[in-house]
Formats: sequence, structure tokens, C-alpha cells
Amino acid sequence: MELEKETALIETILFLESEPVSEKALSSVSQLSPEVVTKCLTNLKEKLTDDPSCGVELQMITGGWTLVPKKDIWSVLREKYGAKNEGRLSRSAMETLSIIAYSQPITRAEIEAIRGVSADNMIRLLSERNLIKEVGKKDVPGKPIQFGTTKEFLKFFRLNSIAELPKLDEDEAERFELAR
Repeated sequence: MELEKETALIETILFLESEPVSEKALSSVSQLSPEVVTKCLTNLKEKLTDDPSCGVELQMITGGWTLVPKKDIWSVLREKYGAKNEGRLSRSAMETLSIIAYSQPITRAEIEAIRGVSADNMIRLLSERNLIKEVGKKDVPGKPIQFGTTKEFLKFFRLNSIAELPKLDEDEAERFELAR
């Protein structure tokens, strides 16, 4: 592997950072050119993925690179460490969060039309957990608040962007559209 010392430097920076780090920031901290940083990230991703004795992998989340536990290892450790990193959400909270994620921006009334029940408590809970936020007001009478997901939502589900959400089947997509 070429650039061994540089790759080790990038790996160490990622290990020390608690949040995802952009390539630009990695370049700045490491004092390596952006091209070298890109090559080092490729090297590191291959090294971590190919080595079965390694428990972490390199993943892009919210536009930055971070080291995360491999999925098979995380499934074993989730119960012990999951509460710290990804608190449990009730079925109702997950349903509300899914509606917001797939339909954003969306108003409280639109969420309630899809769910068929009041969404006040779930919206408050998800806002307190910083998984959703107010993203604007709908241009209709009364100007209701619209909600969308946050960067914390992307981190919680280990996504780089909303585009990485699993695709809805036709029935679910239609259900979301009918309520709007």
C-alpha cells in the first residue's frame, strides 16, 4: 500500500474525532493535499473492509468520514453501547419519524392525516431528541410549521443523506401522497 504513513495519519485523526470529518478538514488538520487525503481514504476503506480481524469500517455520514463499528459486530454490541449512541424509539415515534423523513417538509396536520392520530407528543419527543426540526412555514392560510429531519437523524441512522433512505413500496408511497 502506498502512502502508508499518510494513511495512518488520516486513520488517527478519524479515531480522535468524535464527529464525521470532511475531506477538506482532514486535509487542513493533516497538512496533506486534498488528492493525497482522497487516496488515503480509499486505502483506509480497503484496509478496514478487507481485514476480518478489524472491527471498524470507514463510512461517510452527513458529508464527513468517520470510523464506525462493522454491522455484524455492532449487532452484538448494540445492547450494551446502543443506549449511549442511539436511544430507543417507540413504534409510534419511529412511525412519525418515518413519515417526516419520507415526506419532508411536512406539517403536523399532514402527519396526523397519514397516522390517523395526534402527533403532538411524538413531534415534541423527536424535536427534543434533535431528530427533527422546524424547516419553515407552509404558504397556506394559517402558515402551519413544516418539519424536516436533522443531521442528528442522519447520524442516528448512519446515512450520508436523505437520498440513502430505503425506497418505499408502491402502497406506502401512495399512502403518504394521499394524505397530502
